[in-house]
Amino acid sequence: MENTELEKSTSHIIVEIIEYVTNSVVIKTIMKKSTGNISVMSFDSGEGLTEKTSPFDTFAQIIEGKANIVIDNISHILEKGQGIIIPAHSPNFIRPNGRFKMILTIIKDGYE
Repeated sequence: MENTELEKSTSHIIVEIIEYVTNSVVIKTIMKKSTGNISVMSFDSGEGLTEKTSPFDTFAQIIEGKANIVIDNISHILEKGQGIIIPAHSPNFIRPNGRFKMILTIIKDGYE
């Protein structure tokens, strides 16, 4: 798993900077700062994320495929181009729904 930021002042096609890996979730950091970070993720078919709770608001945007994001036990089916804000302190997980890619933006500023 590569964890280096993207080159600044250079155009990137985000959906193409990360590939699918069989039976895996792949994460690439786009930008990491003390106030938050942006990552792009790819999920192979059948792969998801277990339930977690973050102390920070998180914005998830689907850039390829379709995903089922569950927040506070409410299922949200998102397709390419759609996004959702996962509120701080809300239990959430990603249920497998075929291959997909997404961008996660975590905002830490304002939380102590």
